[in-house]
Formats: sequence, C-alpha cells, structure tokens
Amino acid sequence: MKEPRYQKLARLLVRYSMEVKKNDLVLLHLIGVPDEMGVELIRETIAVGGKPIIEVTHPLLSKEIVKYADKAHIEIIRDYELARMKKVACYCAIRGGANSYESADVPSDKQSLYSRVLRPVLDQRVNKTRWVVLRWPSPSMAQSAGMSTEAFEDFYFDVCTFDYKKMAKAIEPLKKLMHKTDTVRLVSPGTDLEFSIKGIGATPCVGERNIPDGEIYSCPVKNSVQGRISYNTPSPYQGSKFEGIVLDFKDGKIVNATSNNTKKINEIFDTDVGARYVGEFAIGFNPFIMEPMQDILFDEKIAGSIHFTPGQAYEDRDNGNRSAVHWDMVLIQRPEYGGGEIYFDNKLVRKDGLFVLPELQQLNPKELKKLVKLT
Repeated sequence: MKEPRYQKLARLLVRYSMEVKKNDLVLLHLIGVPDEMGVELIRETIAVGGKPIIEVTHPLLSKEIVKYADKAHIEIIRDYELARMKKVACYCAIRGGANSYESADVPSDKQSLYSRVLRPVLDQRVNKTRWVVLRWPSPSMAQSAGMSTEAFEDFYFDVCTFDYKKMAKAIEPLKKLMHKTDTVRLVSPGTDLEFSIKGIGATPCVGERNIPDGEIYSCPVKNSVQGRISYNTPSPYQGSKFEGIVLDFKDGKIVNATSNNTKKINEIFDTDVGARYVGEFAIGFNPFIMEPMQDILFDEKIAGSIHFTPGQAYEDRDNGNRSAVHWDMVLIQRPEYGGGEIYFDNKLVRKDGLFVLPELQQLNPKELKKLVKLT
C-alpha cells in the first residue's frame, strides 16, 4: 500500500532540498528506513531525470567497525567512500531505527580517530554536493519527545513538509541584519558571551540541507569569543548524553569545560586543536519545534533557541577553524527556560525567545505558523 506521506516527503527531498536535475547521480543512504520510503525516493529521483544509487546500512554493524578498526583500516574506508562521494551530485541520508546511545560503549579515542580520518568524506559531501539529512520516526524518538509513537509520527510528517519557501522569504530581513553585524552578545542565566561575526555574514537554513529546518547560521571570528555560556538542553554526542554543560572562553578558545561527564567532554575537546574553538553560531526559529527531544536535527531548530558549536566551521561562513568535531549545543532562551537576550552591536534583537525588531517579528512562532501553514 502506498503511503501518501512518504510520497510527499520524497517529493520535497528530491525536488526542493536536493534540486535533483537530469542525469544527476544521487546517493540515497538509508539507515533503519522502511523499504517503501526508499522506493518513493527512487521513483521521485527517476521522475526528474536523476540516477539513484542506494546504500542501506545498519547502526549495529557500523558501530562494530568503529569499535575495532585501526587507522589503516579506516583509511581504506575513507578512500572508498571519498571516491564514491566525488562522483555524486546529490546525497540524501535518512537515519532511523537506532538507539541514540548505541555507540556509548565505543571508547572516545576510537570515535575520535574514526571522525578524524573520515573527515574528508564529510567535507566533500557538505561542500561539494547538494545534500540533505534527516531522521526517521521511531518509538525511541517518540519516547524522547514524550509522545506516543503514533502522535510523534503525525508530528514528524507535519513538521517536515510545511511550506519552506515561505519560511525562506520570512528570514531575509534577519539575514540582511546579520550581514551588517559586528558584535554579538548572548545573555541568559549563567551566560554572558560576546563575539564578532564581522565579515562572515549568515546563511538561512530553510529545508535545503536539514529536514526539519528553521535556523540561520553564522560563525564567530575565531579568536573573538569571550565569556561563559551555560547550555540548558541535554546534548547527545558520540553515544553519550551530556547535561549541565558550561564552557568558558578566552580569546576564542574553550579554557574550561564542565558537564555531568566532565572527563569525557574534555576528551572530545582534546580530539584536535580546532575542537576547542567555535565553528558556528546559529539562531533557531522553527515554530513547530518547541521542546528538546535529544536529537540535534530537531533541537537546534527550537523556536527561541541558539546553538553555539565547538569545532569545524562551514566553508560558506568560515573563520578558518578545522576539526573532526562539530558539536551543536543548544541554549533555549524562552521564559520557561530562564529567558535571555540576543544583542547585535549593543542593540536588543531578541528577548525571551521573541524577536523585538518590527522587521523580524514575522519570525516569532505565532506569526510564522500562520505564514507557512502546515499542509
């Protein structure tokens, strides 16, 4: 039986997110996804003239490779995957069905080694293909969201397939403002952080690379970050859940890091030199995602949030920082999470999760919901 929601999502991914064109080679990477969704992706890709390649993997098997492979083995995997990635124009990864903490028993040094060696594959995909990544709804995701499986599936397909083109138009005033901004200051309970984004600009994310989407990202000038940030949402990374994360910065570098697992968080920040510098600053504004569910593809889009990301910078908003790490950590600034402010060049831009400048108020949840309308 055909599932209309699968067809609708496949159409969005192929025609909008990846913009597949005639003769494009399209790598479809499916992890724990129903075959029926794969069928719809293949059909949509062929319908627009693309040439699909399917890869189906399983988290348990991939974990064993990371756990036991040595550097020489990982280099062979890298060379194989990099050669393939260089041949494709588009890449879609849908990841589902796994325990979010499946790799919790993989030693940190093994995970760091695998990330470092495989980094060129990720860089090729991010910088040289039209790519999109998303999760697939599962009982474990529903549990993290505090919802029944059926209710979460309904939420998932609604929040993934609204009118992203209207969201793209609504974000333009904030993009223009960030392009003119020098100094950013973030203030929240336990947070007083200042940095510059001068000359770096901003990129809206409105359904092209992540589904669901709804953020705009920039990047701090590498050595400009000063002060402290205290994150207030759980942050899964490398198979562990980190809570109560507090980072102190001096001249751009993390000089002190604590959490519920201070030892492991510092092991991650010691992966390489760039892991202690920041590669992204972003503002989340998806009006349908309001609460954290321990999945970064959702949590970083939360309305009224920011994420401030140790590690690798994106090439289009680059401060020169390079790292195997890219860890999106989320701070929600709505009143129920303690509130907070964002200042651009000493001017208040957002307070307690709501934009205060007239030209930005269409990005507030109530107004944006009306604009993009769930379909």
